[in-house]
Amino acid sequence: MLFNTIDFVIFFFLVVGIITILKYRRFQHIFIIFASVFFLYYTNSYLIVILIFTILFHYYIGRQIYKADSKDGKKIFLIAGLAGSLGLLGFFKYADFAIAQFNIFGNIMDLGSEIPLLNLALPIGISFYTFQSISYIIDIYRGNLTPSKTLREYAFFVAFFPTLVAGPILRARQFLPQLREKIEQSNTTGRLRQFVIQHSNLKFGLTLMALGFLKKMFFADNIGLLVDKIFSNPIGMESFSIMLGAIAFGVQVYCDFSGYSDIAIGAAAIFGFKIPLNFNKPFFATSPSDFWSRWHISLSTWVRDYLYYPLVFKNRNSSGLVVISLLISMCIMGIWHGASWNFLIWGGIHGLFLAGYTVLRKKFPTASSNIFFRTKLGKISSILITQYLMFFTFIAFWMKDFDHMIYAMKKYIFLDFAVEKTTDIIFANEFPILLLILFGILHVYSFKKGNIPERIAGLKMHYWVLVLFGIFLPIAMFYLGDSRTFIYFQF
Repeated sequence: MLFNTIDFVIFFFLVVGIITILKYRRFQHIFIIFASVFFLYYTNSYLIVILIFTILFHYYIGRQIYKADSKDGKKIFLIAGLAGSLGLLGFFKYADFAIAQFNIFGNIMDLGSEIPLLNLALPIGISFYTFQSISYIIDIYRGNLTPSKTLREYAFFVAFFPTLVAGPILRARQFLPQLREKIEQSNTTGRLRQFVIQHSNLKFGLTLMALGFLKKMFFADNIGLLVDKIFSNPIGMESFSIMLGAIAFGVQVYCDFSGYSDIAIGAAAIFGFKIPLNFNKPFFATSPSDFWSRWHISLSTWVRDYLYYPLVFKNRNSSGLVVISLLISMCIMGIWHGASWNFLIWGGIHGLFLAGYTVLRKKFPTASSNIFFRTKLGKISSILITQYLMFFTFIAFWMKDFDHMIYAMKKYIFLDFAVEKTTDIIFANEFPILLLILFGILHVYSFKKGNIPERIAGLKMHYWVLVLFGIFLPIAMFYLGDSRTFIYFQF
């Protein structure tokens, strides 16, 4: 069930309405769990069994890790949990990719036969709820979390429909305390809370959801038309055309995925849950490291905490180990996005940028505190250089064809300074170009003014209604007429 469909709007307000009318605590939680399962079933039918298995499996593993008396016993259950979850993810997401690579190798070696592809359907959301479940059992193993006391509580955490399909990736130690009844600010009990739809939460949640719909349906979908025209066949394109395509795709991905995240966070806020930001103005990042503290935050922090830190824990002062760990972490993050070489390349490029920045920062520790970088010109320079590198990586993210990718990357780096075809593209795509300019203006305004959703939600009711009308008006006017899938649904 796509967020940007009338089906979801009906489903969501039915759930909110039923929760508002029926205040029996146990019913509310069970109802939301079943509603979440239906939400996924509506899109993925029988593959819902993967989610159900994941919930039951990790709930059991988490309890066994906690109960185990010895470190070795805890480790055995942890390994079993990791093997089970990663095994399922690997089978459904990467089996056909691995078979295809083996067949290519076999043709090169003239083995004479091929293994038939399994043509597996990818369970929607499996990458997200698998990582969410893995963090749960690792946190229990590390002693940072006590397991859920009831299956109902854990099922709610994993299956909660706003974040189920494409995140943000939740952490149990952040989410479960909100789900439990609060006695003191620092303590929680095992009782699950009753849901009361509060007026302030409803206004803020609807505001954030409206802005998410605007990002997706007004900006991302319409800008995507320009991206398709440039990147579908970039051979023969000028350098500035390739750069325009890279910038447009970067903005499209941001509006598409941050729009989804806003809808998910807004929906959760209506039920009283505070979900951490998933994007924080990444186009104002001043370094590759700063970019990843602002872009897909729930994934980047997951990779940092559960992959990168364990890799460098024993020898943080070794530059070589840090570089290798960054490359491994980012390549895994890349392949997490999909079973394709272009995602591995995308992750590897980001790994190289991060490694290079880390080495330079270690070699010149005082450079960042130089007076130049404190000036307005210095900050703008840092932003422009960083964004030039980040937009370059989006070429690998979009293009699966190696010839197209290499051509586009060469044109992006080695400018030909031709403008004739680029001018034609601009005049033939005036509306997407105007949207890019409008996005830039709004992005700068948001950066300067701070939390825009909270400002809108804090308006008096009649002003708030007018602003929401103003948000939905361009969506209605420029809606393309079809529900374009969110980019991250494929992951």
